[in-house]
Parts: sequence; structure tokens; C-alpha cells
Amino acid sequence: MFNKRIKIKKLLTEQPSGQQVTVMGWVKSFRNNQFIALNDGSTNNNIQIVTELGKFDETTLKRITISAALMVSGTLIPSLGKGQQMEIKADEITILGDSDAEKYPLQPKKHSLEFLREIAHLRFRTSTFGAVFRIRHSLAFAIHQFFNERGFVYLHTPIITASDAEGAGEMFKVTTLPFDNTPRTPDGEINYKEDFFGRATNLTVSGQLEGELGATGLGDIYTFGPTFRAENSNTPRHLAEFWMIEPEMAFYDLEDNMNLAEEFIKYIIRYAMEHNAEDLTFLQQRLIEEEKLLPQDKRSEMGLLQKLEFVLNNAFERISYTEAIDILIQSPPYKKKKFQYEVKWGMDMQSEHERYLVEKHFKKPVIVTDYPADIKAFYMRQNDDGKTVAAMDILAPGIGEIVGGSQREERLEKLGTRMKAMNIPQEELSWYLDTRRFGTVPHAGFGLGFERMVLFVTGMSNIRDVIPFPRTPKNAAF
Repeated sequence: MFNKRIKIKKLLTEQPSGQQVTVMGWVKSFRNNQFIALNDGSTNNNIQIVTELGKFDETTLKRITISAALMVSGTLIPSLGKGQQMEIKADEITILGDSDAEKYPLQPKKHSLEFLREIAHLRFRTSTFGAVFRIRHSLAFAIHQFFNERGFVYLHTPIITASDAEGAGEMFKVTTLPFDNTPRTPDGEINYKEDFFGRATNLTVSGQLEGELGATGLGDIYTFGPTFRAENSNTPRHLAEFWMIEPEMAFYDLEDNMNLAEEFIKYIIRYAMEHNAEDLTFLQQRLIEEEKLLPQDKRSEMGLLQKLEFVLNNAFERISYTEAIDILIQSPPYKKKKFQYEVKWGMDMQSEHERYLVEKHFKKPVIVTDYPADIKAFYMRQNDDGKTVAAMDILAPGIGEIVGGSQREERLEKLGTRMKAMNIPQEELSWYLDTRRFGTVPHAGFGLGFERMVLFVTGMSNIRDVIPFPRTPKNAAF
């Protein structure tokens, strides 16, 4: 029965000529006991169902309420009403699922995003989140297509790991040990030998180290999976569980890495613009309405589509970290003491600094390279100056850092010295060092936080609104 259904998005591309069709979806509105707006999630556009007066009994009509699920069979005809080119003259209406209109949380009015996060299990039915998650799907599909077209191997790196790739220590522990009677060693330490894996394990913060293993045998690989940070950050830009794309490429240097990352970002944005034009137009209009409530100086200088076109049509500016610091020190906000955070060589740039470079100074995406070694991870290739490493961050308008990467240190001796200086035990990462012992090669890679990319493309302001069920401090609902 259900395979006769045609999705509303496809139906709206057809010419209405009296053909018989069957659609299924949820009721958005029911006017005058005669006009049903039906939506099935394939598009934000509804199909109008016309119920001829006297054709359906009162019992059926009373059950056609907001969010009730219907199956409708009828004739597709041209519409005489405004706002639609076609409508379905209903012959049969089957109620697949009733909905108590008085108790349904999503009444036909404007709801705040904060309220919708509280009912995240239902927010997929709103126009805003329908658009966001269709775009999220397209971006995910485009990512796989991009790498597949270039001969990359999709590698599944472990979610449970014993290593801390970032060295930050903000990891969620994985254990089967009892909390009320945890086994201890004679020294009073937790005895992980009695745990499931026989050692301390955590949820991964990155698949990079394992990705490097794949790249040094398969050439070019990429990962695309969930990562976890036990960072107590309640900000619009942080999640405890998020998705990362991490390509690793053998026989690549920093320039090759930058070229691939720029090509990659433009490719997936272009794909979304080509395949989700309707959704992006809707979100652009939503953003315009939202920003009308803000002071003029807080509004975006470019519309959403204009911003995306701007990224596609401009080569990314490439500057060194040292050049970036010089620009910031000479900037009007610094001289007028308007930056919240200090600017000096050796600091880790804050979002306000990154956004100034992108939005005010260069007015285009910026790739910053050659960061101080002291603020970067152990695996980044050391430059000849003895102070910096071959790192690169891509900064995007409205959001700041969106990609972080580097050429990896392929020289065993230098990598070992760096690990020792950072108190990273080499014996625990012996498997990683083997790639430098046996046929080492120059190689590079980067990481893209998927939710930050979805945030950028959709124009949403809070990262919790671009992942279906956000995980944040004190929040693991659903």
C-alpha cells in the first residue's frame, strides 16, 4: 500500500493534468473544513488537499488536526488559489495517526529556538529544522562524494581509544568497573587490569593518529565520524559530541594540504547551493527577519547566499601567524583597546581576533600558517626557525576557525624529541612511531568540525541547532 506514495517534493515538479496520486504526510493546517496543507518532510513546501463539501463524514474531518498523519489519494489538478500551482482533489483520506491538537507542543505560531531545543524530538517538523537537516544531509553526502572522486579510502577509526591525540586530557572515560567498589592497586590507583579492555580507555577526541597509520599504507584516507570532548563549555560554538572529517594524505606538504582544504570547502558549499537552493533561500529570509531585531552594527554585512557565493568566488587569503599578529597589533580595535583578549606573539588567537582578520581586514576566508610550536600539538612538523610548526587554520566569516591541520612531523628523531619535551610517553605510542621507523614519508592532514560547517552554511547562530540531539554540559536528553 505505502509504495504507491509519491513524495511531495517530486510531486510539485510535475504538471497537474488529472492524474491519480497518493501522498502521505502530516497536517500543517486545515482551513474551513475544506483545505488541508500537507507536508511530508521532503520539502518545506506543502501540497494543498481539497476536501469536497459533503464528501467526507464529520468523524473523519474532526480527526484532521495539526500534525495528524494522513494518507490521501486523489486527482492532481491545477489550483485556482494563490500561492500554489496545483492541488489534490481528495477521493480517499485515511488517518494514519491522530494528534491531539490542544496538547501538541508545536502550535501554528513562531517558537523560539531555545524552546525548540527542549522538544528536539519534534523540531524536525518545523520549517527551519527541516531546512537545516536536509542541508546537513547534502553536506555529508558531498563530503563522501568529494573524497571518493579523488581516490581516497574511507577509514573507520576507533571510537574507543587508549590515546589522547590532542594531549588536552579532556576525555570521557570508558569503563565497566563498578563505581561503588572500584578495584584498586596496592598504591591506591584504579586497577584498570580488571577493566573490560585491561587498561584505561576513553572516547576518541580525534581519529587523526589512526588515520595517519592508514595514510602511510593506503596513500590518501579520510575519516568521518563522531568525536567527544569533555570540555565544560556552554557556548554557541561547542558540543561534547560532534562529528569530524579528517583526511590524511601521504606525500603531501603544507601547501598541498591548504590547496585540498580550500578545494574541499568550496566543493561541499557548491553542492549544497545547487541541491538545496530552496532551503537556503528560506533560511536566508529567516535570518533577515531575525536580524531586524538587532542593532544595525550587529547585523550581518552579507546575506546568507551572498556570503556563500563570496567564499566560492574568492581565493582564500594566505598569511603566516606572525603576519596575522602584526595586522592585529596595527588594527583600530587593538589600538582602541576594544579586543577583550590581549594580542602578542605566542598567544592562541581568540575568536574575536580570527573574525577581525576575516570580516574586517581581508573580507574573505583566511588561511593562517606557521603557528608557534608551544601552542600546537606534538605531531606537527617543526619549521627550520626552531619556533614555529607547519600548521594551518582556515578562518571563515561569522564563525572563525573552521579547519585546523598541519604537515605532520615525519622525522623520527625530531618527533621523539618533541614528545619527550611535552611529556608524551613514547612507549605508549610505539605503534604510531613505527610509521616513522619503516618507510617514513612527508604527509599532512586536517580536521573539519562538521557542525561548524553546517552552522556556516545554514546561517544558524547556535551549534546546538545543527545537530539532531545536542550533547552539552548537563544535557543528554533524548
